[in-house]
Amino acid sequence: MTSLEKAVIARLTIGDNHFEILVDPKAAADLIDGKEIDILSSLAVDEVFKDARKGERASEEAIQKCFGTTDIAEVAKQIILRGNIQLTTEQRHEMQKRKFNQIVEIIAKNAMDPRTKAPHPRKRIELAIEEAGVHIDPFKPVDQQVKEVVEKIRPILPISMEQVRISVKIPATHIGKAYGLVRSFGTLIKEEWQSDGSWVGIIQIPAGLQTEFYDKINDITKGNVETKLLS
Repeated sequence: MTSLEKAVIARLTIGDNHFEILVDPKAAADLIDGKEIDILSSLAVDEVFKDARKGERASEEAIQKCFGTTDIAEVAKQIILRGNIQLTTEQRHEMQKRKFNQIVEIIAKNAMDPRTKAPHPRKRIELAIEEAGVHIDPFKPVDQQVKEVVEKIRPILPISMEQVRISVKIPATHIGKAYGLVRSFGTLIKEEWQSDGSWVGIIQIPAGLQTEFYDKINDITKGNVETKLLS
């Protein structure tokens, strides 16, 4: 169970019936983002209230009528997904910062400058978001906000959410470690083993991962690798 100090009230009104639960705001945000959470351990009290501040519990009849079940976990899930969550100013700022970092991370990994085909540094993306005055919703799913953020910063920062294809040739002496690394970065489109034991393949990865990919493949092969960005 989460503590009462950390919990916030999630509210949902159905017809004339009002339902409230006390839930950890971070767990609620994770659920909205589609992540699996232990709902019961995320509640401060395993009860559904009519008025949480007054401690007035909702009747089982009302719960059954509106949700089709009296299972606390299922009802709490529906209240979080369909209702409103009340945050303090401090909690809202903390949640917005958390979502901001998640959004920037996704854009940094998947975006590039369409003119140079190079990824944008994380700091450049952060500054563009701030300059565009983008509002980050602490409870709106990250994947929905990423699309909106990219559209709003595009006039400031040339940006394209794309995948790139990279041709890679690894000599036989480095196949052991390097092969697994290449495959872990994205989708292997084509591969071919050469007569000298070397390996040639084409990997498709998020555009923003190019720098990290080149750094790691060069490090693991001591620079003894051939790579080429394909058009």
